[in-house]
Amino acid sequence: MNSDFYTMSIAPYAPIIIKICRAYTNTQADFEDYYQEVCLQIWRSHRTFDERSAWSTWIYRVSLNACMTLLKTHKRNRQMFVSEEVPPELVEDSRAFADESLNQLYDAIRQLSEVDRAVILLYLDEKSYSEIGEIIGTNPNNIGVRINRIKERLRRLLDEKDYRSDVARRIPEPESAGGAEGQ
Repeated sequence: MNSDFYTMSIAPYAPIIIKICRAYTNTQADFEDYYQEVCLQIWRSHRTFDERSAWSTWIYRVSLNACMTLLKTHKRNRQMFVSEEVPPELVEDSRAFADESLNQLYDAIRQLSEVDRAVILLYLDEKSYSEIGEIIGTNPNNIGVRINRIKERLRRLLDEKDYRSDVARRIPEPESAGGAEGQ
């Protein structure tokens, strides 16, 4: 991968990649491996980007797919690949999760299914229901209901861990079934 491609096409979207990798990993070493693999997948497949969606939407899709694939591979093999070193500034960005309540939220998110993790991350990044549907490949009409169920599950998980205090207040209350139709 040449540095120009990384600088112009990947680095501006590093926060997206970091959030997604963080939600699918438990350790700094795994995070760095996932980050490297996502960047490699973006570079390998960037010529297939067909401009039907925004570049950021495509980055989300590639990142989520790469992380889900790595998670399945890791579970199957119980081994991880060896990667090159992640740039130090990105390691620092990923360690910005030193906020304990944010760590608790990520711990709860990691207990969700792979697809539910993707949905809630996109929701927390303020993506519209139609964007979320496009990125994860599902009908946007069901996204609102799914988000409300995920929020409720996160509240229960945080309550079980006695994290309710600070973290759960960050998750907006579920909308009523009639109010979840779209953004």
